[in-house]
Parts: sequence; C-alpha cells; structure tokens
Amino acid sequence: MVLWDLLVFVPLGLLAGGLAGLLGIGGGLIFAPLLLWMGLSPHQALATSTFAIVPTALSGTLTHLFAGGFQLRAGLSIGVAAFLSSLLFSKIGLDVSGWFLLTLQVGLYLVVAATIRSEPHQAGQQLKSTLFLPGLAVVGSVAGFSAGLLGLGGGLLMVPLMVNGLAVPIHLAIRLSTLAVTCSATAASLQFLSEGRGSAGIGLLLGGVAALAAYWSASRLQRVSGNRLAWMLRTLLLLLAFGTGRQALTLAMGH
Repeated sequence: MVLWDLLVFVPLGLLAGGLAGLLGIGGGLIFAPLLLWMGLSPHQALATSTFAIVPTALSGTLTHLFAGGFQLRAGLSIGVAAFLSSLLFSKIGLDVSGWFLLTLQVGLYLVVAATIRSEPHQAGQQLKSTLFLPGLAVVGSVAGFSAGLLGLGGGLLMVPLMVNGLAVPIHLAIRLSTLAVTCSATAASLQFLSEGRGSAGIGLLLGGVAALAAYWSASRLQRVSGNRLAWMLRTLLLLLAFGTGRQALTLAMGH
C-alpha cells in the first residue's frame, strides 16, 4: 500500500459513511469495490470490507439508539438473528469462487433496485408490523447471509424487505437495518480474524473515517423524504450492479 492509496481512503470513506448513516447500509458497497481496485483478491477485499463496516455501522446505530429511533425488542430481534446467521455463513464463503461471489452481489443489487419503495402499502399497520418480531428475525438473517458470504452489511436488502414485506416505514427500516448491519459485520469479522482473512488494520482505518460521516448523516435522517431515500437507494444499486458485474465478468473470463 502506498500513500496514494491511503489518501483515497478519506473521500471515499466519508462518502461510504454518509451513505451508511442515511440509507441504513454498512458502507461495504463502497468499501469492497475500492479494495478490489487496490489489488486485493475478492475474498480478501470482502473480508477487509467487513472490518470497515463495523465502526461505520456502529456509529450510526449509537446515533439512532440515543435518539430513541427504534424499540428495544425489535432491535434485539433483528440484531441477534443477524449476528448468529453471519457466524454461520462466514464459514462458507471461503469455499466459493470469487467471480461467483461478485455475481451474487449483482443479482441482489438488481432485484432490490426493482422492488424498493419509499413507503409500505398498508400504512395503517405500521405500528403492528414493527412488533412483528419473527419477521424481523428473518430479515436479520438476510443481513447475516450478506455479511458472512458477500462481505456486505445487508442494509440494501433489509430495508426493502421491511418496507415491502413487513409494512415498516422506510425511516424506521433504515434505523433497524443499521443495527442489524452492526451485529452481522461484527460476527463475520470475528470469524474472518480467526481465519486470517482480510486486513483488519486497513478495514478499521477505512471504517474509522467513515464512522465520522455516518454519525453526521444518521443524525439528519428524518430530514430526508422517503421518496428521496428510495431514489438514492435505487440509483446506488444500479451503479454498483454495473461496476461489480464488470469485475465478475473479468474474473470469470480469467478462469
């Protein structure tokens, strides 16, 4: 790693952190492509990305928690499920080829981009749905799958699932997603550390920069309309699907 690589961390880390706090993601969507560009292999990049997600998502979670942004029971349900499922899937990812991991990412990006909405259809059931703990546990398991296998926090999957499937308002879905991302990334990071995968130093350095921006944007979440949040999520997904798809194709052709 050279000085130029470290300098790139600052603006991209701030960008990732700003998006993490505002959209309920962990920042892995920015971290993973950056680390691949720096020359890390897909497995190393995804593991290092997971390390970076931990401080980023934790910053946003604490901001939402101190502001009373979600109910404790709902947070525990989605968070514990995310932690446990991430431990499971993080043991599987090492046996999957790099190009296939990236292809899975592309598929997830496109599916979510096509389904994301700003508000649930059944607005009158919002309060009831936030207490639907088994449903939140299932959503948390999706975060664990995404973090453990793909090196992503899972926020881009959880937010649409909560809005579309559980009728949770998008602002609350983003807050709960941030908590679940923290839990899933922490569990996956513990597994990756035990296996010697990725670089914890690079990840924490990148995540530390992002955490500052995540705190700032998370505290301003309520000021952004639901329609604008959905539009931002959809645009980000399509851009990432294109970039990651190119990388997956390059790796597949190399085989």
